Formats: sequence, structure tokens, C-alpha cells
Amino acid sequence: MKNMLLLWPEGAPGAEGIGDEDCPAIEPFLVEGDSNAAVVICPGGGYGMRADHEGEPIARWLNTLGISAFVLRYRVAPYRYPRALQDAQRAIRTVRHQAEQFRVDKGRIGILGFSAGGHLASTAGMLFDMGNTEANDPIERQSSRPDLMILCYPVISMQDEYGHQGSKENLLGISPEAELVNLLSSELQVGADTPPVFLWHTSDDDDVPVENSLIFATALRRHGVPFDLHVYAHGYHGLGLADQDHHVKGWTDACASWLRMNLYTRE
Repeated sequence: MKNMLLLWPEGAPGAEGIGDEDCPAIEPFLVEGDSNAAVVICPGGGYGMRADHEGEPIARWLNTLGISAFVLRYRVAPYRYPRALQDAQRAIRTVRHQAEQFRVDKGRIGILGFSAGGHLASTAGMLFDMGNTEANDPIERQSSRPDLMILCYPVISMQDEYGHQGSKENLLGISPEAELVNLLSSELQVGADTPPVFLWHTSDDDDVPVENSLIFATALRRHGVPFDLHVYAHGYHGLGLADQDHHVKGWTDACASWLRMNLYTRE
């Protein structure tokens, strides 16, 4: 990442050093015009790293739709919960706070994530707050609620049945308490105020079972939250844009149509 904006210039809460991996940041990819929609991007990587192909290429694609994008450098292992979630929340608050500077509409700020980044995006959509009006830091007065979520072959559950063990251990440690496992299982946290969701997965994903998306969609349906769910028959985990897969690459067109329906794309 090149044009980085530190989310906490004075040091992030819980930071254990001053290197890049200790300093969460966003890289803006802005489009021309004013009052643009915006999306914060969370690359995947099992909470142990961040996959490059799920960052800038996704931002460039969103730019073609007239959407400004912000690739998030969030903290990964050895950092554990709640650091990555704090970073995602701070990214949303920062884009809202600087909406005029970024030329974005503070009421159209979504979040997108792949794999474990999808888990991070989903928890940002579940465990949000409306901001602390008493905070000295004006950024912290902003809401951290994303206006929509795009979840690509996401880790959703931290339960043993369908959870991704590597992501769970990196995020929560070897033997987390059941209460924390439940809190970070997004299918258990859906409510009527959960933002609309676009989900896609492949049915034969060997790393993150498709059931993650299916149980999340079921929870969304139960609570009346609008969602799109697209499951493709075949495709390995970590496809990103899926440029080389003639069938699965259609997810970007489907997502663009959904974003257009939600008034995010530029006509």
C-alpha cells in the first residue's frame, strides 16, 4: 500500500509496536465527482495476513462502478480480538468523518470482505455502535454501522461445526470462552437493524464451507434483513475477482446490479 492514511496517527489502542503491522490504516482509491458511495475493503488471510489480490484489484473494480474504495490494513495475529474489529470500525468512522474531503456520501458507506476479511466485515455489521457523542476525538463521535455489506466466501461462524479453525485460533486463541465464540459467530448476532447483505460462495469450497453463507442467509431471512445469496457450483477458495473462472467471475456483475439497486453505483 502506498497512499496510506493512519487511522490513529498517535498510535492505535493496544498497539504493541510502531511498525506497519502495528499501525492500522486505509488506502483511498477515490473517484471523480461529489457525494459518491464508498466501500471499505477487508482482504482475507485467516487473520494471519492480508491477501493482496483481495485489496487493490477490488478497489479498482469498485472505481469502475463509480464507487470510492478504501483498502483496510487491519491488525492480524499475533493481535487478537478486538483489535481487527476496532480497526474496521475506525475505518468506517474515519470515512464518515472525512466524507467532505473524500467527496463521499456519509450515508452510503459499505464494507466488503473476503474469507476472514468477510468475517471482519460481518462483525462490523453486527457489532456496531452509533458513536460516542461525548468523545474528545471527533472521529469517535461517528457511527461505525456500515450501510451495507458484501461478503465473499466469508467465514461467518466461530462454532466448531462450520467454523474455520485457523481464523478462529488467530482471532480468539486456542481455547476461547463460549461466550466470546458466540459473540463472534455472526449468524447469532443478526438483528432487525443489520444492514443489507450481498453474499457469494462456491459450494465445494474446501477451506471455508459454504454453510457459513447459508446459515447467515437463514438468519438474515429470519430477521427480515434484505440479502442476495449467490452460490456457484465449483471454485477454489480465495478466487477474488475470479477473472480466470468463466462462471464464477459473474459475481461482480451480480454484485454491481445489487449495488445499483441500493443506489451505490453511478448510472
